[in-house]
Amino acid sequence: MTRGGNLPETSHYPPGDLAVWIFILAELAVFAIFFAAYAFTRMQHVALFDQYQATLDRNAALFNTLALITASYFVVRAVVAIREGRAVSARNRLWAAVGMGGLFLLVKGMEYAHHLGEGIRLSTNTFYMFYLSLTFFHFMHVILGILVLMVLAMRTAAGHYSAQSHTDIESGASYWHMVDLVWLILFPLVYVMH
Repeated sequence: MTRGGNLPETSHYPPGDLAVWIFILAELAVFAIFFAAYAFTRMQHVALFDQYQATLDRNAALFNTLALITASYFVVRAVVAIREGRAVSARNRLWAAVGMGGLFLLVKGMEYAHHLGEGIRLSTNTFYMFYLSLTFFHFMHVILGILVLMVLAMRTAAGHYSAQSHTDIESGASYWHMVDLVWLILFPLVYVMH
């Protein structure tokens, strides 16, 4: 938002709105509790977790990791573009991030369809209860992140943001990076570590 008419926003850290950061920290705390519960339970059932972890598609998970990292790259470039007053570039990069997020949802959805087709449910065993709960909780955050990025892209196209006024884009970017960070912990924890 502009201050005193045409004066640019003052730079502040963390970027974006403080309320969004409080929300992000709360979400990270919830994920941290989930991850701690997973790790503690895994230590009690190592053989079970190793056996069923081997049924997961690591290639799909790696692809999804690359999709989210690429989406975050586009989000970073969108923030840089809007700070430089290049709204069209910012809009295009936000849409590119939406596309990469959509790709993540598609691949993850195919994973879920495969597991559900195999009869796997939350009640199948402890590993799948954690796997489905953790990844679906993250899946829902990706959906919210995509919706946020879509709104920001449409508002950018409508001229709502500029080099002087772009706090909403910084806030949305911060949320998206939180979603990416959580996956960067979830991926090795659930798919890779033995």
